[in-house]
Amino acid sequence: MIQEYQIRVMPQVAYNEENIKTFLAKEKGIDARTINHVRTLKRSIDARHRDIFVNLKVRVYINEMPHDDAFVKTEYPDVSHAPRVIVVGAGPGGLFAALKLVELGLRPIVLERGKDVRERKKDLAQISRTHTVDPESNYCFGEGGAGAYSDGKLYTRSKKRGSVEKILNVFCQHGASTSILADAHPHIGTDKLPKVIENMRNTILSCGGEVHFQTKMVALETDGNKVVGVKAVSTYGGGQQEKTFKGAVILATGHSARDVYRHCKMRISKWKQRELPSVCAWNTRRNSSTEYNTTTKTVVANTFRQPNTLL
Repeated sequence: MIQEYQIRVMPQVAYNEENIKTFLAKEKGIDARTINHVRTLKRSIDARHRDIFVNLKVRVYINEMPHDDAFVKTEYPDVSHAPRVIVVGAGPGGLFAALKLVELGLRPIVLERGKDVRERKKDLAQISRTHTVDPESNYCFGEGGAGAYSDGKLYTRSKKRGSVEKILNVFCQHGASTSILADAHPHIGTDKLPKVIENMRNTILSCGGEVHFQTKMVALETDGNKVVGVKAVSTYGGGQQEKTFKGAVILATGHSARDVYRHCKMRISKWKQRELPSVCAWNTRRNSSTEYNTTTKTVVANTFRQPNTLL
């Protein structure tokens, strides 16, 4: 039998499963010997008064064990031979964009100007030791983005930006503690986040995607008014090698990549002299998108096609 309860307990009870079992046995009249497992679904701290309490929503498994996972898994198919989509940036936006592309059956090609999350740590150490800053591998640039080595918090006040639960479940699927699903202010932890990021990258690679480090986008590749890929410079292994990646483009460069924004501004200025291309915004549903033509100022809804331009 499975029962769910809302309880209010002291902190020393809230974070210990055996103590929760004892509390439930006493308050709810349940035989403690029949409680096989307690799963915390929601947890928040009430510190408004002198005595601090923790509000819990718990799922109690009586005379049975849980047969489901503590988080919802996302299935990622093999996309080795699927259409390519170029994702510029391997921060939170880029990594989740790549995973979503895999989920939708598209092949992500991730370009990151900085280093992988482990090598990046060495460059961060040099900032404090020798005051040497690598312009492409620092607190702002590199796998994991600006938050990878700050504090790893996962909190938003926004209620209009899609499913936060889905994001938290993806983190858990890649190694984060399931406590982030319960806590009102979830926190992965800076010490644990690099491994989670590595696991996300490995999922992308195992499904047929690509991740290129020390590969900096320098220009959009265009065909008339259509974006058909990006030009990049790779410094991996020393030296500089120019590369071109073809496909639809998602820019997930973060706020610090000012050179990308300058380039986009320059290209838009040139386009304005002729006709500015349509800007396509994807909906989370695969069969729905909204297109806004900046020239005619009209909206065309309920059409799905792989976007050629993402700005």
